[in-house]
Amino acid sequence: MVPRTIENTRESDETVCLPDDEELFAGNDVDEFSAVLKNERSPKILITTSRYNSTRGPAFISDLISVIPNAHYYKRGTYDLKKIVQYANEKEFTSVIVVHTNRREPDALLVIGLPDGPTAHFKLSKLMLRKDIKNHGKPTSHKPELVLTNFTTRLGHRVGRMIQSLFPQDPEFRGRRVVTFHNQRDFIFFRHHRYIFETKESKQKESKGKISKDEKNPQERTIARLQECGPRFTLKLISLQHGTFDTKGGEYEWVHKPEMDTSRRRFFL
Repeated sequence: MVPRTIENTRESDETVCLPDDEELFAGNDVDEFSAVLKNERSPKILITTSRYNSTRGPAFISDLISVIPNAHYYKRGTYDLKKIVQYANEKEFTSVIVVHTNRREPDALLVIGLPDGPTAHFKLSKLMLRKDIKNHGKPTSHKPELVLTNFTTRLGHRVGRMIQSLFPQDPEFRGRRVVTFHNQRDFIFFRHHRYIFETKESKQKESKGKISKDEKNPQERTIARLQECGPRFTLKLISLQHGTFDTKGGEYEWVHKPEMDTSRRRFFL
């Protein structure tokens, strides 16, 4: 018997994606992310900060650059965000990530798709930098394998494709890197690991007090495990806006409001 959980007893949602949804798959071919996901363009990411940076902001950005291939940091200075978006378009970047900080702590991410949007605003919480993770690994420069799980609704599908467009679509498995975005109850948990293969000796048990030949000559077996590389953080979608960042005339696809939280079993991604 399958135990009842909040996830498998969630409220029914007519926007949940179905495997035979032809309209959804047709939309994938013409959306803003299709060029990158079809390998027609290579992802190129510009990372910057809010105007008032924090002490942990640079360390977090350094960790992000090690996670996302072809990501470049540009100091914000006094430039308006629209000017930065315009510059990124001219230099053929495919996305802009803005790390927002509050009280010396990164607390939000703004992800802007280029050249036509959309713009996603995420709340950032439970940040743990690589240096703070015990026995953390050091990632290589290989392109990582990307794992996205549990993005089941149309909104979740769109957010998942936006995240996917930040990474190259041809992972280099030799590097044994894997980046995971796991959605659970509308919280997106980020983890960065590398595979480690270890060779260990396997011994067989004694039979009737006698030592077998296999035990005298133990066999070697290879086991796999994961080593976390960091950073570690959690995202929660606040809003999704059509087009690039525009606080005045922007049209929103979706905005989270407190009155939408009518039940613990109602999820949007």
